[in-house]
Amino acid sequence: MNDAPISAPLPEGLAELHAGLLTLDTHIDIPWPAPPDPHGATTRCVDIPKMREGGLWAGCFVAYIPQGPRTEAGHAAAIARTVAMLEHINAMARPDGERPVLVTPRVDDIRRAREQGAVAVIPVIENGYGIGTDLGNVERFANMGVRYMTLTHNGHNAIGDAAIPRGDLGDAPFLHGGLSAFGREVVAECNRTGILVDISHTSRETMLQAAEISKVPVVASHSCVCALCNHPRNLDDVQLDVIRERGGVAQITAVPFFVRPHGRAETVRVGDFVDHIDYAVRRMGIAHVGISSDFDGGGGFDGWRDASQTPNITAELMRRGYSKSDIEALWAGNFLRAMRQAEEYADRHR
Repeated sequence: MNDAPISAPLPEGLAELHAGLLTLDTHIDIPWPAPPDPHGATTRCVDIPKMREGGLWAGCFVAYIPQGPRTEAGHAAAIARTVAMLEHINAMARPDGERPVLVTPRVDDIRRAREQGAVAVIPVIENGYGIGTDLGNVERFANMGVRYMTLTHNGHNAIGDAAIPRGDLGDAPFLHGGLSAFGREVVAECNRTGILVDISHTSRETMLQAAEISKVPVVASHSCVCALCNHPRNLDDVQLDVIRERGGVAQITAVPFFVRPHGRAETVRVGDFVDHIDYAVRRMGIAHVGISSDFDGGGGFDGWRDASQTPNITAELMRRGYSKSDIEALWAGNFLRAMRQAEEYADRHR
């Protein structure tokens, strides 16, 4: 792993290159309940001032639903929380003024926001538990702007098995053997409504089955690679190969203990993180790799502790010889291509 100091000289041309990028972080949590106003300075890793300071122009803001009991009451509470969180994310829009923020659920909107100097907010869901057992909630949440949904979190749900079972909820190692029959319907409905199927947090079997049946590419919104850190939340080589073969994207994430075994924010550095990007690029090709932070949800390390330090990632990519077009693809291009494919499929089948 990379133990180089983060104080290495900045590459020549960094400021100019980074300033011209469309940068997209595909996984940003929001504090809940009672999140602070993101338009002012906060103690969060991500708020609008920090995004602008770091040149981070777009983010997938997450309605995170912790796994609870698979009961009628549990599902009702999960649905209610999902609705409330998505309403809050949509309310982040401030289209007027000198520093606009736009909620932008389509690719053209995101690119247009960048041209206008606006920060783009993309609503997403972490944990399909948030739809309960009502397939109609998939379309309901698509209509609230949701662009991906993680099928599970930690703990099995009605959709499928998770990478990390929840013993405190009575989970055995497996519940469905991958996707449930309902889960297969959910994948098809996500395809129909333009929601990308996110396989981060799912078990290996759930992931492989979802990738096989999805009509559009699947994405891993926040995962690292097992070859460098053997954690159940990370992706092994077979999973990386399947994502590539299906045209998907693996978004390498900044969670320290996914980056290095027993990693902590103080011991993981930017170089360790980019090691995972390097490995995924060698295995999958540049077109299938991206970047996420999981800020305010456990992500962040020495050199990328909050959105204001985003140029440090671009700097390390430049040091390693990635071209401008490569860096554009990693920061947003690859994920937006998958989004575009989901949009086009939904436009044909909605």
